[in-house]
Amino acid sequence: MRRSRLATLALSLAASIGVSLSLAAAPAQASPSDRYVALGDSYASGVGADSYTSESGNCLRSTNAYPALYNANIRPASYRSVACSGATTADVINGQLSALSSTTTLVSVTIGGNDVGFANIMSTCVLQGETQCVSAVNAAMNVARTQMPGRLANVYNGIKSRAPSARVVVVGYPVFYQLGTVCVGLTATSRAKINEGINLLDDITRTAATSAGFTFADVRSIFVGHQLCSYGTKWLHALNVLNLTISYHPTVAGQSGGYYPVFRSAAG
Repeated sequence: MRRSRLATLALSLAASIGVSLSLAAAPAQASPSDRYVALGDSYASGVGADSYTSESGNCLRSTNAYPALYNANIRPASYRSVACSGATTADVINGQLSALSSTTTLVSVTIGGNDVGFANIMSTCVLQGETQCVSAVNAAMNVARTQMPGRLANVYNGIKSRAPSARVVVVGYPVFYQLGTVCVGLTATSRAKINEGINLLDDITRTAATSAGFTFADVRSIFVGHQLCSYGTKWLHALNVLNLTISYHPTVAGQSGGYYPVFRSAAG
């Protein structure tokens, strides 16, 4: 029985190693012939992940952002990121879609947070308290329900028009807070309301992406245990009064451990 158990353990370990090796080797199976363009806002440009490229200026494109990590690991035939901190759906349409062409074969886009006022919501919640926080999130949720389906459809139609042959991956946002833990700062009600708002935007984005025939890459599950107020390694910056820009954005680990594997899997 002892020898049998050891043999079973050895086989299980070998199988586990095999799985791990196959996962590690997966990027080699990607499409090196792809012509990849990354669109979007600060979550796509990599705000909070340091190592910003000089050419990106105030757009703050990081070499640690998920599009840049895809480029470094997969090495597609061409790569260009025009993602920019502060971008809205209108900015994508008016300033980023021109990076696409009929030869583009892969597109990623993370957008929508600035349309509903992520930054203003977090400022309100931090500075003005629970009542104003809940009110601000409710107002943003109304914008999300009434305006975001149309705004996202306009972005997606623009992508289709300029890059009709491309695979398009729409990448969502992580939920900021783990609930039910001991956590200083915002009240539990405020944290729950912020999460509710993010979940709504992600769900609306997923529906719009699916309707357009695009793939939705949902990062919410992989961030669980790494959110603010969690007990694990944080993949999101908390409020940083010395550098407000990076507050509530993914860290280097959030991009590499959260965003990149989800996008890599969705990109095919």
